[in-house]
Amino acid sequence: MRLTPDEWIFWQAGFIKLNATIVFTWAIMIVLTVGSLRITRKLSTNHERSRWQNLLEIVVTGIVQQIQSIGLREPRKYLGFIGTLFLFVATASLFTILPFYEPPTGSLSTTCALALCVFVAVPLFGIEDQGIAGYLKSYLEPTFIMLPFNLISEISRTLALAIRLFGNMMSGAMIIGILLSITPFLFPVVMTLLGLLTGMVQAYIFSILAAVYIAAATRVRETKIDPEPETETIKS
Repeated sequence: MRLTPDEWIFWQAGFIKLNATIVFTWAIMIVLTVGSLRITRKLSTNHERSRWQNLLEIVVTGIVQQIQSIGLREPRKYLGFIGTLFLFVATASLFTILPFYEPPTGSLSTTCALALCVFVAVPLFGIEDQGIAGYLKSYLEPTFIMLPFNLISEISRTLALAIRLFGNMMSGAMIIGILLSITPFLFPVVMTLLGLLTGMVQAYIFSILAAVYIAAATRVRETKIDPEPETETIKS
């Protein structure tokens, strides 16, 4: 039994390897790209819409509402990044119903790559919203003594994103594989459905955490405005 899809090697020349993680990752990217092109090719603004367009609008609207509920002022600004993270992880989980498929999110290299995307995107969105000086100043809050702790927090939460997703996806795949070898009929089907549900939950958690980190980086400082002193005129 393979612990990760990295161990399933299709081709190797020296230190260059083409493993299942790379193959299935590119397969998912191709499916998402071709699918999005086909669905958005003939979008309609009338009441007569295709079922795929209705499904797309439900997914997009749901993601926008979740981003907005976190507190980001312009949810559509972050839709491309957060929505792509969700769709990739969710699709990687949904494809587990296919035979001979192993989700690339069961590889630590894939989850680390996704977490690094969040690690880079958070300061970029923060700098865009607050400026370089404003964003860097946030590392000194509430006092400059917190600078090393804030930096450690940035790194640790990136590692937490990668390890959380990797652990959940790998453990789910291993449990299904073990049950398939023991009882190859009804029970593994139930566990496969449970694995699909777990994968969707992990996709939601990963994208929501990314949105939370971006919201923390793009927070707007509240300026306290002293009220004008009220002057009382006493008329005698």
